[in-house]
Amino acid sequence: MMRYFCTYFDHRFLPRALALIESLRSWCPEFRLWALCLDEAGYDAMHRLSLPNVELISLAELERRDLELLTVKESRSRVEYYFTCTPSLPLHVLRHSPEVELITYLDADLFFFADPEPLFAQLGDGSVGIIPHRFSRRVADRARFGTYNVGWISFRRDEDGMACLRWWRDRCLEWCYARVEGDRYADQKYLDQWPSRFRNVRVLEHKGANLGPWNLASYRVTERDGRVWVDDEPLLFFHFSSFQRVAPWLYNTNLSSWHVRPYTTVRRRVVGPYISVLERLRYPAAAPGPAERRADEGLAARLQRKLRAIGRIVGGLLAQDHLVVLRGRVL
Repeated sequence: MMRYFCTYFDHRFLPRALALIESLRSWCPEFRLWALCLDEAGYDAMHRLSLPNVELISLAELERRDLELLTVKESRSRVEYYFTCTPSLPLHVLRHSPEVELITYLDADLFFFADPEPLFAQLGDGSVGIIPHRFSRRVADRARFGTYNVGWISFRRDEDGMACLRWWRDRCLEWCYARVEGDRYADQKYLDQWPSRFRNVRVLEHKGANLGPWNLASYRVTERDGRVWVDDEPLLFFHFSSFQRVAPWLYNTNLSSWHVRPYTTVRRRVVGPYISVLERLRYPAAAPGPAERRADEGLAARLQRKLRAIGRIVGGLLAQDHLVVLRGRVL
């Protein structure tokens, strides 16, 4: 059965978006994905690749067809404007692609390890599908950023699905900032209201869906029969939030900030395959990109900066946050 997805990214996130697409191609027999390219460099790179099953949307096109979105651009930081675009993207697809009855938004830093069909089975005839963070006990306070995660959200082209999507877009146009303010945080905390505000919202509870740093400590991840399992359910996709390449031979999982260490199965069977794909796609140095050096920075300042960078690497290695890569493989 054909499945429809959408995602967005700029050139800094391009390799992760390509990894997402490659993983979908491996596990989802029939799909079509709309990719909103948030800058010209990302759009040009994707245009040159001309990937099958992928439809490109430039940011200029989205803004041209959604003038209300463009009017708030100057009042948001770059990342806040990206967050503001989130609901506008699936709404754009539903408005301009009448064949799409169900659209699923995906964060570009997801990576699939199995067919996502079990999630569509859980959604059933639901109009909206959302996935809770399922925060582990030690980071339960992070629920202030939202009970649900924006990483996977499905909307059906029916009265309830469209009402929810339009309401979300209107709220993000009104307020979408990278701070907690009452019952709002970026584009995400609005989701907390959906189960009570809208009909036919389904909370998807598959343990293997949206496994990520915030809930990894709650489960036992194992390998069995050639598959990765999350307790008693197969891993469907992992959310590689805040994942970075800090050197040509070194990746930072950022798991320690969530009180998690990547034990052997996670390192070899979850993180390892992702890094292998990124290495093959020639992941660029340090995401979201190194800070530009000040023109007047002296020798002492440069030395201090390098020493701090070395200190962070050593600290990451000691915390087992950093993973060393040799010839595309995690050591």
